[in-house]
Amino acid sequence: MKKFIILPDSNCDMSKELREQFGVKDYIKGYAHFSDGRDIRTGLEWDSISRKDFYSALSDKHMKISTSPASPEEYYEIFSMFAKEGYDIVSISISSCISVSYENSKKAAERIKAEYPDCEVYCCDSLRMSGSLGLLTLYAHELQAQGKSALEVYEWLESNKRKTHQMGPIDDLIFVARRGRLSMGKAIMGSFAGVKPMGDCNSEGYVTVLTKAKGIKKALALTVSYIKRAAVDIENQYVYVTHSDREDYALTLKEMIETTLHPKKVFLSDVFTGCGTNIGPGMICAYFMGEEISEDGSKEKEMMNDAIANCK
Repeated sequence: MKKFIILPDSNCDMSKELREQFGVKDYIKGYAHFSDGRDIRTGLEWDSISRKDFYSALSDKHMKISTSPASPEEYYEIFSMFAKEGYDIVSISISSCISVSYENSKKAAERIKAEYPDCEVYCCDSLRMSGSLGLLTLYAHELQAQGKSALEVYEWLESNKRKTHQMGPIDDLIFVARRGRLSMGKAIMGSFAGVKPMGDCNSEGYVTVLTKAKGIKKALALTVSYIKRAAVDIENQYVYVTHSDREDYALTLKEMIETTLHPKKVFLSDVFTGCGTNIGPGMICAYFMGEEISEDGSKEKEMMNDAIANCK
């Protein structure tokens, strides 16, 4: 069987430890642009900027940070490096509804096919971001280790990407308001009241708020209650927990999931600069596999209502 490389983009939020564990050989970096003139690569380590400094900058109302993906030319350069070595390629991108990363990968793949006819490039629009993209990447590498072909891995991704769910709270409502997704007045009042919005992915990779919990203890308990209802065969799957500068709460959630739900393994990772720029500080989230997300979110809302009713 022909060798192949799996290339996620840096929005997968996989720590170095996880990448080494699952054999992630490389990934596609984008850029973070600071209003003070700094530009850094959106890597999956805190080498260009520390976690503390990055999230402090996001919390600074005078600092504006934006992101951009790798260009088609940059995708081509990385693809061609592996094509020259005889690899096929599976590229996994953040949702096309959020970024042009997928479109750029497709443009590069067309060039590669013209120049290296024997190289197959499979470009997957994950329809996901952050830990949900990381979870898909993790499973893709596990399938590769089991001997699956590049085409088989790609087909699995296409069949399962809409089955990737998430749940968890976010507590920095001021950042959410500054991004234009909530009025500042509501953000201030919600922060004073300890309100934590909680949501699952929709079919395009955005988050649909399903409820608002009061207090972090209640929010974490409700997260576990929702996963219990939404996950499929939880004891035989992985759960992926990420956080944006809330490590203590993320560790607590990880332990709660392990002791209550007993999945095969719970992994923990930071939200790095790519997704962190848009998520902001204060998120604690678990990602897992379930049934395919409903188009209108009705199934997820029903499960949340049941989770609330039975949350202890």
